[in-house]
Amino acid sequence: MEKHNHDHQKHHHHEHGSETKKSHSSGHQTNNKSDHQHGHHDHHAMMIEDFKKRFWISLVLTVPILALSHMIQQLIGFEITFFGDQYVLFGLSSILFFYGGWPFLKGLWDELKDKNPGMMTLIAVAITVAYVYSSAVVFGLEGMDFFWELATLIVIMLLGHWIEMKSVMGASRALELLVQMMPSEAHLVQGDQIKDIKVDQLKKEDIILIKANEKIPADGTVVDGESHLDESMLTGESKPVKKSKGDQVIGGSVNGSQSIKVKVSKTGKESYLNKVITLVEEAQKAKSKTQNLANIAARWLTFIAIGAGTATLVTWISLGKPLDFALERMVTVMVISCPHALGLAIPLVVAISTAVSASKGLLIRNRTAFENARKITAMVFDKTGTLTEGKFGVSRYESLTDDIDKEELLAFAASLEQQSEHPIAQGIVKVAKEAGLTLKKVENFESLTAKGIQGKIDGKSWKVVSPRYLKENKIEIPEKAGSDAAETIVFALREEKLIGFIALSDKIREESSKAIETLREKGMKLYMATGDNEKTAKAVSDKLGLDGYYSEVLPHQKVEIIKKLQKEGHFVAMTGDGVNDAPALAQANVGIAVGSGTDVAAETADIILVNSNPKDIANLVLFGRATYNKMIQNLAWATGYNAIALPLATGFIPGLVISPAIGAVFMSLSTVIVAINAQLLKRKMLL
Repeated sequence: MEKHNHDHQKHHHHEHGSETKKSHSSGHQTNNKSDHQHGHHDHHAMMIEDFKKRFWISLVLTVPILALSHMIQQLIGFEITFFGDQYVLFGLSSILFFYGGWPFLKGLWDELKDKNPGMMTLIAVAITVAYVYSSAVVFGLEGMDFFWELATLIVIMLLGHWIEMKSVMGASRALELLVQMMPSEAHLVQGDQIKDIKVDQLKKEDIILIKANEKIPADGTVVDGESHLDESMLTGESKPVKKSKGDQVIGGSVNGSQSIKVKVSKTGKESYLNKVITLVEEAQKAKSKTQNLANIAARWLTFIAIGAGTATLVTWISLGKPLDFALERMVTVMVISCPHALGLAIPLVVAISTAVSASKGLLIRNRTAFENARKITAMVFDKTGTLTEGKFGVSRYESLTDDIDKEELLAFAASLEQQSEHPIAQGIVKVAKEAGLTLKKVENFESLTAKGIQGKIDGKSWKVVSPRYLKENKIEIPEKAGSDAAETIVFALREEKLIGFIALSDKIREESSKAIETLREKGMKLYMATGDNEKTAKAVSDKLGLDGYYSEVLPHQKVEIIKKLQKEGHFVAMTGDGVNDAPALAQANVGIAVGSGTDVAAETADIILVNSNPKDIANLVLFGRATYNKMIQNLAWATGYNAIALPLATGFIPGLVISPAIGAVFMSLSTVIVAINAQLLKRKMLL
């Protein structure tokens, strides 16, 4: 792995990529992880269903609770009384407290166990104080009950959590998908026989057959045959890599058009893919500890509620007031500290921003990361499939003789190449067909090992060959064919005379330049980390004007790059599309997956670009800022009235004591304002 900073313009060519790529792959003993991940996904869906059920049942219970509450009766101006009405109210409220409030009571326990109080703690403290005090009032304590408060708080908070969980289904199936990259069966060679066995039964030194276009089931060494392997999703190398006897292969990579035999060298925990799984797991664990905005606000409100409530009680008792008065003031303070609007302030913004973003091609999977998109100071791009198209395409072609034009040259070359399975051949045939060229009949087709192909067209001998063939046959390479870009060039010969060349490369996406420009305007440092070779990386980096690049990097090295930038104080975003990007996407502060890539990358990322358009990354930063601002506004509305209501609730200000009824009106008002303000985000985002 080598970093190249454009500030110093120091580029050292090196060839260790092929060496570092030899420490690779597979792992099927991870089925238990797969089951766990699948279980986690189901668990999340069940939780959403649970919140939904609790919300509707709690809503039904809330109606009679409100109708039987004296304070609500006074406020609206009606009366329902009957013998034992307060005991019925207590009974209904008890069911609601333990059933509807259970997720918050359990959440309180979990948060305190993690020493990380947040939203659950705040809600649980408020509903517990309201329930215990109101129950005491029913059984003889002087004062007015808060059962109406308990009921409305539980219902609104359940609704908020249900909306939020539904809008952001954050269960990551990354590890399950990584395991699925491995085929479940392998063809074991036993003498002349071939036996299909489960991959997890493979042992070191086993010889396995991999047929054309099959996935490699384990890391190993080729012992027979040769083929081109697609390792792009694992290592980031855009070009299929030729493998022949003695070469290492990686489990999870895809075989080309020839069958090969491989001796297994690594299985299970030692495998390359399993190391990637471990990296992803570690990064996800670390990341899940971060808290989002609403939780941070809730933590502070918890401290304020407990602090202000205790201070109110102690002060009134020390001033000689009766216990029932002091308790009522304390409970009013503590309940008011948990604003109903807070339960909806953030979830409504999340639900709206998630929906609007999705319509713009951004799928948000991790809300905290989306909120933090505004903080990004460094962006690391994967190259293949992110900044580039990830396809081997023809970048230019020229005729070097007057009697044949460049289109005819392409048609002749494609006619020959359609006999070949090589990725370069496929690139040439594709562009010829797209141009509507008629391909000719080829006779006596023959492959020139590692040098090209030859055949007869219209009675004349044609060859499409590599630069090596020209050097060996002392044919001068024309100056026009030279390029500092990362191109692969093949030459066309007719009757052994050089008549043209075709250059192929992994094309840079049209939108990449604009995206880079927009992000630079926002003051970001922009880097590229790729498994591709140094020359290709330099060409792409130079063309896009990046701040630096890292070439020939492996997945664990991508993670190191992210960590290094984070140590330097950067808030790092990573964009990528391959398995080799998954650990780095998980490690980055914000992981952005390009939708056209692997499911694994998408499931590990926080945000997915559905349209695979780098331009959407700039939109993401703008969306993140707009959403965050709206959340801040809503938190201000949700908690703002507390600044007025709390001091009044203490009763310390002579002649200004807020009654619970007035508090209820304030609360309803702030909830309505928050809901309307969240809707305004749609207008902001659609601009």
